[in-house]
Amino acid sequence: MKLTFSAASPFVRKVRIAAIELGLIDRIEFVPTTVAPGTPNDEYSKITPVKKLPVLILDNGEVVLDSYVIVEYLDDLAGGGKLIPASGALRWKIKADHSLLQGMLDSMLLCRYEAMVRPKELFWKAWADDHWSRAWNGMARFEQEAEAMLARPLDIAQISLICVLGYADFRFADCGWRKAYPKLDAFHQKMLERPSVKISLPPAA
Repeated sequence: MKLTFSAASPFVRKVRIAAIELGLIDRIEFVPTTVAPGTPNDEYSKITPVKKLPVLILDNGEVVLDSYVIVEYLDDLAGGGKLIPASGALRWKIKADHSLLQGMLDSMLLCRYEAMVRPKELFWKAWADDHWSRAWNGMARFEQEAEAMLARPLDIAQISLICVLGYADFRFADCGWRKAYPKLDAFHQKMLERPSVKISLPPAA
């Protein structure tokens, strides 16, 4: 299997952590891939027209899109029910939490693009502030659940929260999330004890 890869992508990091935890990392070849707003990548567009990272290219050439779907595929490959519960109320809780965290990451990425990619004269502060508030308010939600998350086995929602907080450190180092959300800070510090989390940290900004 091949995974399109950028060390800076929190969505790729999610898959890397999952693959390590599931014992599948050695079966995946990482293919460095660059995507950026306004920059064509015709070869990658042939793999996925939406040009998002990552995609998993199977040995038969089929493509699995979206970080969550890739993790679900890997979880099934590893026997199922490991990072995504197979049934029950917790399954839907974890899937719903993941969807919220995915939306938070999407908003953070849009804030990054607005600040770093959009021409300065076209910067839309209200739009960027709105997206940042979505991520920030999402952190407030998970501040209330951080201790409960630590009490259960590792799952896709916890991995996604790791990626949100890591991306906040990477791209928004001065945002002050640790001071605002001490329970999330404790959660993050505990998760950093896992080799999969340490190995997958993004490069220095």
